[in-house]
Amino acid sequence: MAQVQLEKIAKRWSNTDGIEDINLEIRDGEFWVLVGPSGCGKSTILRMIAGLEMPTSGNLYIGDRIVNQIPARQRDVAMVFQNYALYPHMTVAENLAFGLKMRKADPATIDDRIFEVAKSLDIDHLMSRKPAQLSGGQQQRVALGRAIAREPQVFLLDEPLSNLDAQLRDDTRAELKLLHQKLGITTIYVTHDQTEAMTLGDRIVVLDRGRIQQIGTPSEVYYQPKNLMVATFLGNPPMNILDAIYQGDAFSIDPQSIPCPESWRSILQSAHNQPFKLGIRPENLELVDREIDRETDSTSSLNLRVILVEPLGSETLLRVCLPEHPDLILQIKTRARTPIQVGDLVRATFRLDNLYLFDPRTGDRLA
Repeated sequence: MAQVQLEKIAKRWSNTDGIEDINLEIRDGEFWVLVGPSGCGKSTILRMIAGLEMPTSGNLYIGDRIVNQIPARQRDVAMVFQNYALYPHMTVAENLAFGLKMRKADPATIDDRIFEVAKSLDIDHLMSRKPAQLSGGQQQRVALGRAIAREPQVFLLDEPLSNLDAQLRDDTRAELKLLHQKLGITTIYVTHDQTEAMTLGDRIVVLDRGRIQQIGTPSEVYYQPKNLMVATFLGNPPMNILDAIYQGDAFSIDPQSIPCPESWRSILQSAHNQPFKLGIRPENLELVDREIDRETDSTSSLNLRVILVEPLGSETLLRVCLPEHPDLILQIKTRARTPIQVGDLVRATFRLDNLYLFDPRTGDRLA
């Protein structure tokens, strides 16, 4: 096992924007997740660590050695791709054992190791089958098992669960987390799935257009996003964003308004009549009874119209708009049995300390 360090890594192509100034320091045994929209560069970073692509500039360390010029087969990393990359003429057992045989491991050790891995992934009953006789989910677990069996210094996974059905995806994600806790192998995982990123990662790296937007624990990037991109990318449904004008003691969303939190006023002293973006997460909006609720110094509310009701089992997702601004769509998570219908006028209250303030020009979070 080893730490992985990327020092000012860049990858450039002549006809497209590339990856610039990637600095990461992944400690021995950590589980990091690279997450971002398609085309953000996360898979390219993983392939450079694996040795399948060479960086244009910068240094890449595995352990205490620079590996820029070291071929992939000598880096002692195991990679699982989105496509399974299994050997079609080999059985499951032979596929699992391939990496160990290439390293000339003892045959008895190989048998014990692949059986242990197969059992942990629930594929021990498939050992004599070939890939063509397996479902997509079973093939994916064989690919995972082949990488795990090697016990490499670094484990690289490029969207390995994307072809699994929902239940198997949840089960395999949990199994991956348990295996990492057991084996302690340094792991770098690429995904565009927020749930995978939040549940798996010790640290999350949020990328966009080849640049790092934020690095932090799942809680840090969710509750303290550095900018609008991070705030709206992480979260399902995403953070609601409101365009508002600052007017001294309140933000105007004509004709409604939201009080300005006292703690923000010092940074907004010279911003009268300037536009800002306000963020509030769907789970922080609460439907209230218009007759009995009263706002306080720490709360505010908005009057909204329901345009769509989406029952999700344990909760209901509402899509709403401001009656005066039908194009401004917000989302609210509420209790499953809330008796709401399309067209209803509702009132949603929220705590002011759950508001986020963003600069509309740079997207940076101000407060």
